[in-house]
Amino acid sequence: MSPLSRRRLLLLGAALPLAAALRPAAAAGRPLVTVWKDPWCGCCTAWAGHLEAAGFPVRLVESSDVAGQRALLGVPAELAGCHTGEVAGYAVEGHVPAEAVEQLLAERPAVAGLAVPGMPMGSPGMPSDQPQTYDVLAFDRAGGVERFMRFRGPERIAG
Repeated sequence: MSPLSRRRLLLLGAALPLAAALRPAAAAGRPLVTVWKDPWCGCCTAWAGHLEAAGFPVRLVESSDVAGQRALLGVPAELAGCHTGEVAGYAVEGHVPAEAVEQLLAERPAVAGLAVPGMPMGSPGMPSDQPQTYDVLAFDRAGGVERFMRFRGPERIAG
């Protein structure tokens, strides 16, 4: 083996553990969340940061047609939030807490996705000293909608 090939092999061997350490979300086996957002929306970026802090890898796609992506994913117009995501074949609309995404992926219900309509104060990405109570809704492609979870600010509540 030439010295150059050996050096490359040694460098590659040293770099692999470092690369794995820099990608804890991927190492945890979490699926990628792709988020379509308006280029000027700060709360969308904050929501993506919330998901990353929970261990999800996130890819942000700046788009002037978030509504078009929302329609492609089957999100009913009345459930629209300010950004649209996709994870493991499910739509994730608006400020859905990472805890709800985790439960969705663990249970794998026969739904098209989850939504938090509007922009509730205190939801992930929408910090507030006076958080609102809001529902995370599950929806299907036939128009069915039901409560999946309930939160007050970032905390899950019963009901």
